[in-house]
Amino acid sequence: MSLLLETIKIENGKPCLLPWHQKRFDEARSLLFGTCPPINLSEPIRVPAHCQNGIFRCRIEYSRQIEKTEFLPFLPRTFQSLRLVTGNHIDYALKYADRSALNQLLAQRGECDEIIIVKNGLLTDCTIGNLVFFDGQHWHTPASPLLRGTQRSHLLAQALIRETEIRTSDLPNYQQAGIINVFYNLENMPKVEIQNIINF
Repeated sequence: MSLLLETIKIENGKPCLLPWHQKRFDEARSLLFGTCPPINLSEPIRVPAHCQNGIFRCRIEYSRQIEKTEFLPFLPRTFQSLRLVTGNHIDYALKYADRSALNQLLAQRGECDEIIIVKNGLLTDCTIGNLVFFDGQHWHTPASPLLRGTQRSHLLAQALIRETEIRTSDLPNYQQAGIINVFYNLENMPKVEIQNIINF
């Protein structure tokens, strides 16, 4: 079995959205391993001196216990186009360190920057996070994501986004797509105009 993964944003030495990561971490360990000794995620996060200023990625691989913790620079990317790619058999309900299934779909992006994974006719996620779509008034997120991301859960709890079942045929109802993850919220997320989504 692949190790599980939590990627936590470290901003100026402090972990962000830690309660949401803790919740997903606890639920995943309980689901896969049953009763486990509790682990407080704040304990393995000892931010080194060189990561105290700026934004870094804290990458935690785990099973029943923490297997590896590392701190890496955050490298922002730009996104101008997305391609719809069908992945009816992909299962990524838990955040695994093994991303081979996602990478196989990403390889179909052609000249686009990222993909939107379509499962059974419904929009789900891209390979680096959840998606939101703007209808001119509100941001909507697919109701059946591959992975219920921490930023997505946080924004839903604040009622800043709405869960909506979105099919490929619904895309003309929206103006923009946005990518959210631990590093991107509604204010700083990459946005792509709907006309720059290929194959719909």
